[in-house]
Amino acid sequence: MKLKTKIHLYSTLLMLVILTVTNIGIYFVFEKMGHRTEYYQMIVRSKELTTSLSQMNDEKDARTIIIAHVPANGAIRIVDDQGKTIVTTQSELGLTEGNFVINPKERYTIGSFNEIKTMAITVPAIWTNGEVVHIEVLQVMEELEASLRLLKLILFGVTIVAMVLIVVGLSITLGRIVIQPIEKLMKTMSDSRRLGTYEKISISAKGKDELSQMGRTFNDMMEQLEQNYKKQEQFVSNASHELKTPLTVIESYSRLLSRQGFDNRAVAEEAVNAIISESVRMKEMIAQMLSLAKNNEKLTFEFAETEVRSVVEKVVQPMRQAYARDFTIEGEGPIELRTDENQLKQLLFILLDNARKYSKREIKTIIRSNEDSVEISVMDYGQGIPEQHLPHIFDRFYRVDEDRNRKTGGSGLGLAIAKEIATGLGAQLKIESIVGMGTTIRIIIPKK
Repeated sequence: MKLKTKIHLYSTLLMLVILTVTNIGIYFVFEKMGHRTEYYQMIVRSKELTTSLSQMNDEKDARTIIIAHVPANGAIRIVDDQGKTIVTTQSELGLTEGNFVINPKERYTIGSFNEIKTMAITVPAIWTNGEVVHIEVLQVMEELEASLRLLKLILFGVTIVAMVLIVVGLSITLGRIVIQPIEKLMKTMSDSRRLGTYEKISISAKGKDELSQMGRTFNDMMEQLEQNYKKQEQFVSNASHELKTPLTVIESYSRLLSRQGFDNRAVAEEAVNAIISESVRMKEMIAQMLSLAKNNEKLTFEFAETEVRSVVEKVVQPMRQAYARDFTIEGEGPIELRTDENQLKQLLFILLDNARKYSKREIKTIIRSNEDSVEISVMDYGQGIPEQHLPHIFDRFYRVDEDRNRKTGGSGLGLAIAKEIATGLGAQLKIESIVGMGTTIRIIIPKK
């Protein structure tokens, strides 16, 4: 069953139930009000009769008074305390004793005469001999029944007209307000799947309802999917290019080694060194790609209280020994911070290794504790980065200088991985660089 049919059916049934319950309530309220009106009229008539009877001393005169007060469509009966009938009089309705069934526990009793409802009440009075009697008044509610029948017809007619308007109105409303945007969304999704594109739907900028929000969310999702696809496509293209280059170098030197290496030791050493260098470079590149892919898939962090200076020292000390370079640490300590120690080590290693590649002088690490954050700066005195490249320096495979990266073995992935780790740590990476003077990358970690 289509959504339009479901909404149409359920809405129609709901409105039918609401109208039916409402009309039944109106009918019974009107009926109750009619009964109360009849009751009060009969009470007034009964009081007038008891007042007149209290002034009569002769039974014959009392009978005359009773006849004068008989309703046009009812009857009056006088009974004593033993229930014996003293006087009975009625209009030309053909009522019987059985119609005077009165429930003493209720203010009035509803009965039936010729399929028309009747109302009977009883009130006490003083008879001509001074005894207490009961005046029983019965009224056939013919006019009220006619009014109720008319009310039934009106309510039924109103229900039919309302249901027709609701059905027609719902069909138009659903088509324009609900179903049309959904069908447009479905068509756009179908076109995107069929054409392999990322189509978007047109939405009014002023729309604030759920359907407009759904449309905007869909457009945002398609835009994000398109961006991710382009990034993936670019990643695959760049990865293919980056891996192809060292493989080409390895292949070329292998052929050179095969042709001349066995006869010329210098050529053999050059080829072997080049093959080893490119193999190591390719291995590091693949490791970085896998690390980046793993970070994109699932990056987990375990936060705990960590002493920042000791973490920096644990990263710097091995690098001093491995590269025989001057790595220095400046700043305060100890500094406690809630972070992931292993991920912070990895982030520092990437930044220090990057600084090492592009600087021959010392690498300085500066630690500062501010009021609401801890700042770790990695500073080198290399050739620096031109200003126009700084906004893209953390993009995957971005190269400032192809020749420089080829010499240093850079793959363009290290800083992209660093950005991923920093985001997971809730930290910011800020880069400052002056051409010819060096580069500083700051890690700003908020205190939690």
